[in-house]
Amino acid sequence: MADRAHGAEPPPTESEIRQADWYGEDISGQEHTRVAFIGVDLTEITDDGAVFTECTFRDCRFNLSEHTDAAFLNCTFTGCSFFDATFTDCKFVGSMFDRCTFDLMTVERGDWSFVGLPGADLTRATLTGARLREADLTGLRGSGATLRGLDLSASWFHDADLSGADLRGSDLSAVDPRNVELTGAQIDVTQAVVLVTTLGLRVRPDAPE
Repeated sequence: MADRAHGAEPPPTESEIRQADWYGEDISGQEHTRVAFIGVDLTEITDDGAVFTECTFRDCRFNLSEHTDAAFLNCTFTGCSFFDATFTDCKFVGSMFDRCTFDLMTVERGDWSFVGLPGADLTRATLTGARLREADLTGLRGSGATLRGLDLSASWFHDADLSGADLRGSDLSAVDPRNVELTGAQIDVTQAVVLVTTLGLRVRPDAPE
């Protein structure tokens, strides 16, 4: 299991929901605290404003689900599937992901600060306009991903692969090109200056002849 930042332990759970079939249900407005969801089918659920606090999700399916203004605060996701799931203006602050799959997942805006996604495969995911401050993206596999307009300040990128990714508009101040693969990535001029400065180079206008 991937470790949380600074060795923090996952929050303990106090109740359990096991092997439930919530396929296609509307869970809008529900609130759950310190619940362990094990093998729950959340495929094609709709969710407007549900709040999960310090919950654990193990081997759950979020496939084709749609979430708006929902909150998953300091939750733990292990072995979960997010195929074609959509999260709009959602909060995942402090949540941890381990051995999850994210094919075709879409994230629009929202706050994912302090999340743990070490080694996650986001190659087929699309994240735009979200906040991921101080996120653990160590070893992230993001080759070809769309990661646009993200606040990635103070995040951890060591050994991440962002080759061919669309990074335009994202804060790359925490990215060190010496230990992150960036070959073929799409960036804008401002980002190029940030990366060059990280390498210790100085960008100056041409000297007059």
